[in-house]
Amino acid sequence: MDPASSPALKTDARLMLIVEHKKKNVFVTQLEEHREQTEEHVQHIPVITESSSGLLDTGVHTLQTTLVLKKRSEVDAVDTRLMDTRQEVQRSMKILQQRRAQLQQRQTETKHRAARFEKFVEENEVKRRRALKKFQTEREQNQVKEQEKAELFKQLQDLQARRQYLQERVNKYKIFEEFLMKTLDLLPDKYVGYGTDLVTPIIRRYETLTVSREDLLQQLSSLTDEMKSSQNHMESLRQQHSTFKLMTNQELSERQTQLDQLKEKNKQLEMMLHMHLGQSRDQVEEVGNILIAVKNLSEQCYLSHYGALDLMDTSSMMDMIKEFIVEKADMERRATRLVASSGATVKRTTPKKTPSRSGALTAPKTLP
Repeated sequence: MDPASSPALKTDARLMLIVEHKKKNVFVTQLEEHREQTEEHVQHIPVITESSSGLLDTGVHTLQTTLVLKKRSEVDAVDTRLMDTRQEVQRSMKILQQRRAQLQQRQTETKHRAARFEKFVEENEVKRRRALKKFQTEREQNQVKEQEKAELFKQLQDLQARRQYLQERVNKYKIFEEFLMKTLDLLPDKYVGYGTDLVTPIIRRYETLTVSREDLLQQLSSLTDEMKSSQNHMESLRQQHSTFKLMTNQELSERQTQLDQLKEKNKQLEMMLHMHLGQSRDQVEEVGNILIAVKNLSEQCYLSHYGALDLMDTSSMMDMIKEFIVEKADMERRATRLVASSGATVKRTTPKKTPSRSGALTAPKTLP
C-alpha cells in the first residue's frame, strides 16, 4: 500500500505532533527597558519543526502490514459469519420447503375432508327434507285421524246420550206398561173391550198429548226466540245507555271544567271590580273634596252678576272664581303700577338736601 494513499496518517489528530513555543530563558538581572536591546544576544534552543508524517515515515511499512492483517482477519470473520448465515438461510429454506409441502398436503387433505363433509351435508339435507316431508305427511294424516276420532267420539257421546235418554223414557213409561199389564191380567177372559179396543183410546190419548206437547214446545221455542230478541234489544239499549252515559259524563266533565274556569274568571273579575270600586271610591271622595273646595272658593269669590250661589253649577262657580282671580290679579297689577309711578313722581319732585348754617342737613318738604 502506498503511504501517500492512506488518508488516516494525514488526518488522524492523535498522530499529530504538537510543539509548544517555549518561553525564552532570560535571567532577570536588568531593567525591562534594557531587555529589548540585549535580545539579539540571547541563544535560542532549536525546536523540531518536521511534520508528523515525516516522523512516521520510517514505520509506515510496519503499520500497513498490521492494518492489512487486521482487515484480513475482519474479512475472514465476516466471511465466516456470512457462510454461517448462508447455511442458516439454506436450513431455513429447507425447513420452509418442508413446511410448505406439509401445508400443501394439509390443504389437500382439508379440501378432501371439506368435499366429503359437503357431500355428507348434502346427503343429510336430502334425508332431512325427506324426513320433514314424511313428518308433514304423517302429521296431516294424524290431524285427519284426530278429526275423524273427534267426530266419532262426538257421535258416540250423542248416541250414548240418546241411549240414556231412551232408557230414561223406558224407565219412565214402564210403570204405565206394568199398570196396563196388571189391568189386562185382572180383566175377565170374556170382556168385551178386551184386546185392541182398550189400548186404542190410550194410544189416541197419547197421540193427542204428543200433538199438544209439540204445540207447546213450538210456542215455547217461539217465546224463547222472542225473549232472546227482547234480551238482545235490551242489551243494545243497555249499551246505548252506557254510551250515552259516558258521553253525558264526558260532556258533564267538560261543562264542569268550563264552570270552574268561569268561577275562576268571576273571582278575578270580582277582585278587579273590588279594586276598581276602591279606586272609584277614592276618586269620588277626591271629587267631593274638590267640589267642596270649589264651593268654598265660590263663596269667597262671589260676584253678584252670576246670580244666586245655590243655583249655580260647578262650571259657573269655576268661571266666577276664574273671573274673580283675574280681576284681583288685574287690580294688583294696576296698584303695583300706580305705586311705581307715584314713587317715580316723588323722586322727580323732591329737592336736593342743602347744608344749614349750623352744618346739619335739613329734611326735604314732603308733598301733600
